[in-house]
Amino acid sequence: MTKDNISHQDFKLIEAESVEIISLIDNYIDYLSISQKEEVKNVREWTKKYFTLPMAEHGFSMLIRVFSDNKSHNILFDAGSSPNGVLTNAKTMGIRLAEIECVILSHGHYDHCGGLPTIVKAINKNGLPIITHEDMFKIRGVANTDGTIRKYPLFPTEEKVKPAKYIKTKQPYLIADNLILVTGEIPRKTSFEKGYSLHRAFVNGRWQPDPWIWDDRAITINIKRKGLVIVSGCAHAGIINTTLYAQQLTGTKTVYAILGGFHLAGKENESNINHTVKELKKINPKLVAPSHCTGWRGIRTIAKAMPIAIVLNSVGNLYTL
Repeated sequence: MTKDNISHQDFKLIEAESVEIISLIDNYIDYLSISQKEEVKNVREWTKKYFTLPMAEHGFSMLIRVFSDNKSHNILFDAGSSPNGVLTNAKTMGIRLAEIECVILSHGHYDHCGGLPTIVKAINKNGLPIITHEDMFKIRGVANTDGTIRKYPLFPTEEKVKPAKYIKTKQPYLIADNLILVTGEIPRKTSFEKGYSLHRAFVNGRWQPDPWIWDDRAITINIKRKGLVIVSGCAHAGIINTTLYAQQLTGTKTVYAILGGFHLAGKENESNINHTVKELKKINPKLVAPSHCTGWRGIRTIAKAMPIAIVLNSVGNLYTL
């Protein structure tokens, strides 16, 4: 079974009643601006408290609570870049990390896994599942203009995440009583989402091109009477490829919300902005929250094209969908 012929008949995602998403780590924080959408509140609105503000950093992490049949499940999607960013922000916002049942990593870059060891210690559950892909454990870096390689911080070893446990899968993977689907490897079908040519991986004793980042995954939830909620980490696969695959896996065309990094920042990626926005408008989600590595040019273009749908993500945003 290949990625191209996997469908909703192979993975039966159950519809959820609702979902709450809290932005724990992102590149940006704005607690003063009020969203025009009733589904979104900033940290001071939903906590109704004035306190030391949470921190922003170059990284990504979201807490996701999915509800169905009077039950809820709590999962963490990505872990930020710094050792204590997620922990500090969770404490500031009054969030109990001990309630997390599962951690999902979007891919193996440091800005999505740096806080993992301290987070799993705070959760402190024997056998806590961490959903990964075998490529996340590669030594990685990025090529500089002079040909040298800037090596990324290493992915945490299994020893560093004890008592949690890595679960490695390339395939789509259901969690939370089949209410959340991890996409697994995402097929690359669009003509313009080509990865990033300067990414490198150290394989067989030398640095080799690693443009595709095959371990890049997203998660999707299908909300009754609304449609799909798709959360990406960086969308190295391309946010349009990611959305198309979520539709294929679930058999659901209606997309209600797309949140996360769209990887449209940087000179090479900015050439994809107009193509991406054109396709986003065709998909027509009711809410779009570009985050992390989307970049200000990408966000500006999305805002101009989709002014009703867009929300600028901020650390502390609460999405009630």
